[in-house]
Formats: sequence, C-alpha cells, structure tokens
Amino acid sequence: MSAPLVQLHYRRPPDRLQVHLQPLVHDAPDVKVTLMPAVQLERPMAVRERVVSEDGAAIVWFTFPGLWHDIGRFHLADGTFTGLYANALTPVEMRAGHVWDATDLFLDVWLDERGLEVLDDDELEEAVAREWVDEPTAARARREVDEIRSAWTAGRWPPPIVAEWTLARALERLKT
Repeated sequence: MSAPLVQLHYRRPPDRLQVHLQPLVHDAPDVKVTLMPAVQLERPMAVRERVVSEDGAAIVWFTFPGLWHDIGRFHLADGTFTGLYANALTPVEMRAGHVWDATDLFLDVWLDERGLEVLDDDELEEAVAREWVDEPTAARARREVDEIRSAWTAGRWPPPIVAEWTLARALERLKT
C-alpha cells in the first residue's frame, strides 16, 4: 500500500503561496508525519553559521492537529541529520482528499546539540507593522514559541514521536 499524498497549501503573508506534495507516512489522530523527500533551495539554509538544509535534502514533517506549530527533522542532502525546526503557524486545516492549509506566522524555533534558538522575531515584527499579521495572531505565535521553550527546558519537547520517525524510517515506510 503506497502512502497517500498530502497537498499542503502553505501561505506566507502577505501573498506567497507554496503547494507541497508530501507522502503521508504516519497517520494518527494526534500526529501526521509526512516526508518532503527533496527540498528545493536556491541557497543552503544556515542557522548559527552552520548549514542545516540544502537543495535536495529531505525533511520529515510532524503536523499536530490543533497546535500552532509543526516540527521538521532537517537533514543535509547526504541524509545527515542536522536538527529540529519548528514553524509557528495557524493550526493546519485538514480537508478531504488530504488537502491541508496553513499560514506561516514567521517565528521559528531551531534545536540542535547546541541548544534551542528562536528565529525570525524581526520578521514577525515587520509583518505586524505592515499589517500582514494582526496583533492577536502575532501574540498567539509568540505564546506558542514561549510554550515550546518552556517545554524544552522542562524536558517535554519535542514529543517522543519526533525521535521515533527518523528519515530512515520514513523512507522505509515509502517502500511498503
């Protein structure tokens, strides 16, 4: 049985829309795991001066229904795991036919062996100033990131399933 394809409509205010097709490798009520087998990047993505993703690299995505963030297991093109990336976003709307909709809220969290770092606060501030994101929604994004940081400090984040679904496991699931 092949994995169904999710069609994720990912909006980034004010007017960017990307549509990602990703196999759904795990479908549980509390978490959906998808695989982006080869991200397309014009230039490598770096955090703290270290490349964390590059053109052709895979990302294992974890979507939690009702939560205001998702989590990605990032890799290099050779499959080397680099860390975890959480996007603050509106709760993903999951429609019939595996069509999903979400809106990016600019704030991100990066976690690797060097610790946790909040990214792109300046981008959220600009989005609010330009009225792309209203203040209540921006406050909700900030609260989500604060909750992630608190849960990480307390040893409760990321959830165990993120360690369980490695790239190797996701790729193996595609073979069945």
